[in-house]
Amino acid sequence: MDINEVTYPDLAFVDIETTGSHFDRDRITEIGIKTLASNQIQVWEQLINPQTFIPQNIQRLTGISPQMVENQPSFDQVAPELKRELEGKIFIAHNARFDYGFIKASFKRIGIDFKPKVLCTVKLSRLLFPEQPRHNLDTIINAHQLQVSARHRALGDADLLLQFWRVCESKFGKEKLNEVIHQLVGNPSLPPNIDKELIDSIPDAPGCYIFYGDNKTPLYIGKSISLRSRVMGHFQGALTQRKEMKLSLQIRDIDWIETSGELGALILESRLIKERMPSMNIKLRRSKDLCGWSLVQDESGVLMPTLVTHQQLAPGLQDNLYGLFYSKREAHSYLKAIAKKHHLCEALLGLEKRVEGKSCFGYQLKQCGGACLNLTPIALHNLQLKTVLELFKVQVWPYSGPIAIQEGGEMIVIDKWCYLGTAINQNELYELAESGDAEFDLDIYKIVKKALSGAYKKQVIHFSAQ
Repeated sequence: MDINEVTYPDLAFVDIETTGSHFDRDRITEIGIKTLASNQIQVWEQLINPQTFIPQNIQRLTGISPQMVENQPSFDQVAPELKRELEGKIFIAHNARFDYGFIKASFKRIGIDFKPKVLCTVKLSRLLFPEQPRHNLDTIINAHQLQVSARHRALGDADLLLQFWRVCESKFGKEKLNEVIHQLVGNPSLPPNIDKELIDSIPDAPGCYIFYGDNKTPLYIGKSISLRSRVMGHFQGALTQRKEMKLSLQIRDIDWIETSGELGALILESRLIKERMPSMNIKLRRSKDLCGWSLVQDESGVLMPTLVTHQQLAPGLQDNLYGLFYSKREAHSYLKAIAKKHHLCEALLGLEKRVEGKSCFGYQLKQCGGACLNLTPIALHNLQLKTVLELFKVQVWPYSGPIAIQEGGEMIVIDKWCYLGTAINQNELYELAESGDAEFDLDIYKIVKKALSGAYKKQVIHFSAQ
C-alpha cells in the first residue's frame, strides 16, 4: 500500500430495529453493523429478544415477529460482543441520535458506559449535497441510486449507509471525507482562550453557566440539567452555526452555579439574565411596570376592562385579574387583538368613545357583532369577553401561605408566586418565609405555575411561617 494513501479511522455503519421510538420504554430487536477497517468490510448482525411486546405496525414495517426473536439472546447477553465490535470505531448511523441513543441507553441499563465518536449521515448528506431538498434515507437511496437489499432490516439499512459513503468517496475523495469526519465528529474545538482543565472541572449536574468576554463582561447565560455537556454543545455548534461561532470567539472565561434540579436552574437563569444583562441573550424585561386588566360592570350592565397599574397590582391575591403586561401599550394592543379576533365591540371595551345609538367603527368593518347597537345582547357580549379572558386569568395563589418545593437536597421557597430563596435546612426555610414579600416577577410566575401544575406538584412542602 502507498504510504501516502489517505486512510480513515475504522468506521462502523450501524442500524437498529426497535419496538418503538422511546429509549426508555422501547427495546432493540435487531442490530446490523458493517465495519470498514483497512479497506476491508466486516459484517455483524444479531436478532435480539426485546423481552417486550412488538406492536403490529412495527412487525409489518420490519418483518420482525415475536416468533423470530423468542429464542434469540437478550441485549445484556450480546452486550460484551457488541461493545468489542464497536470499540474504537466511529459510530455512523442515519439520524444517529436515534440508533446511538437506543444503544447507549441499553448499555446504561446494564451498567456499561458507551461514548463513541458519532457521525450522522443526515448531517453528512446536508453538508455534501446541500441542493437536495430532503435527506431522509429513502431520498438518499433515490438520489444516488443505491441498491436496496432489505429495507427496514438492520443489516440491509447499514449496507445502504456504506453504499452512500462509497458514493461520497467517489464524488469528493478520501481526503475531503477525512475533513468531513473531523468537522462532524472531531472533539469540539475549544475557544482559543479556554483551557481543557476548566471544561473538565465543570460538573455534569443541573445549574446555570455564564460565558464572559473581555473585562469579565457577561456574554451569555444558559441553564441545563447537564452543565458540562451543554457547554461542550456550544463549542460543537461553533463548527456549523454562525451564532455559536461568534460566541465561541468572544469567550474569555466560564463560570457556573449548580442547582439541585431543573426548576432551580430555570429560576436562577431568569434572575441572572435580568441582573447581569448578557449581550447575547434575549433580553428579559423586569416586572416593575406590570399591569393587567380587571372586569368592572358599569351602570348599564356592561363588563368594562379596567387597567390595573403597577401601584394597585397584587398578583396572586387578586381574583379578577387578567393578562399581565409589561406596559400599558402592550395591554391595549392585546385588548384590541382579542376584540378583532372574537368580534367584540371596541366601544364597549373602552377602546374608542361610546356614543349611544351609534355603532362602533369595528361594526362598519364587520369586526363587531353589534353589541353597541343592541344587536347582540349585552349579557352575551359579557360572556364572550369573560370566556376569552379566562385563558389569560392570573391564578390566585392556591395556598394559605408560603410553600417549599423539594428538589434534590434543596427547598425552593415560594409565596404568592414570588421566589423567596432556596433553603437547605428548616432554619433557612423559616428565615426565608419570614423575610417579607419579594417583588413579583412575571417570568418566575410562569415557571412556578407550570412546575406546580406538573411533576413538582407532588414535591410541595406545606408549612407555616413561625
